Amino acid sequence: MSLNDFLKDKIYNLIFVLLSAVFAASLLLILGVGGYAAGFVAVVFLLGEAAALSMEFLRKRTFYNTLLQNLEQLDKKYLISEMLDEPSFCEGKILCEVVKTADKSMNDEIAGYRHASREYREYIETWVHEVKTPISSSGLIIENNKNDITLNLNEELLKIENYVEQALFYSRSNHVEKDYVIKKTTLKALVSSALKKNSAALIEGKIRLETSALEKTVFTDVKWTDFIIGQILMNSVKYRSNEPKIEIYGLQNQNGVTLMIADNGIGICKKDLGRVFDKGFTGENGRASVKSTGIGLYLCKKLCGKLNLGLSIASTESRGTVVSIVFPRSNMFE
Repeated sequence: MSLNDFLKDKIYNLIFVLLSAVFAASLLLILGVGGYAAGFVAVVFLLGEAAALSMEFLRKRTFYNTLLQNLEQLDKKYLISEMLDEPSFCEGKILCEVVKTADKSMNDEIAGYRHASREYREYIETWVHEVKTPISSSGLIIENNKNDITLNLNEELLKIENYVEQALFYSRSNHVEKDYVIKKTTLKALVSSALKKNSAALIEGKIRLETSALEKTVFTDVKWTDFIIGQILMNSVKYRSNEPKIEIYGLQNQNGVTLMIADNGIGICKKDLGRVFDKGFTGENGRASVKSTGIGLYLCKKLCGKLNLGLSIASTESRGTVVSIVFPRSNMFE
């Protein structure tokens, strides 16, 4: 708060004080009191008002400047109510009461939304686990009754299973820190698990696989990383070429270990490449060739951020895509 702003706010008060001082001095002159006496009374009157305004200004300036400084320093602005010290003047007390009441109301509202969100997440997780049973049963029925129709059904069933898996991990993605265990493993173990889990889709897509240099140790959460690799593999299957091939290999460098997953699929348009990790973004190929949700890579990027893994993608349209997952040395207790 500046003195100029304070005086502007008190402009009507100052006008009335000046008019009152002039009126008092004029009245004393009319009553026959000397000019010096009348002027002295007016000056004393004005000095008293100036002293009162000065004290008010100093109290308010200290309070509001401290309030603004605390607000500027806070990363989470909504915590400002915790930094408020109740001042001695009435306006400040009202402001403190309003801010603290609003903060309490906001906290109650947020608590309600958190409760509703938790209930919804628990419902989704329960639903996913329940729906996996009929999906597995349908897969067994198809396996025992193979023909052209059931094979086509199986391909669609695999897509459903992938979308269900996405829903489960999406519901948990904001709470990874409560459900992960970092442990020692190898790229080979991670890749083998993901390949086994997605073997049906890879076989259906007639994918030729090549793996090499995977005997490298990393530290990560196996379950979440398995999902990330699985999503990348499913994208390679989904956007495959006429003679599909996926190469998976590891690289060791000073910063850690990198898992490379390269395919010879239809690739990604140059103009779309910078947005592939955006939520809901499907791109030109996603809209033209297959029905895409735009959630898979978004989830991968989000989960990699939670697990402190690097994720990048390079692609040339009509030639293929290379995805890199970096397990940094900071994650490796060596």
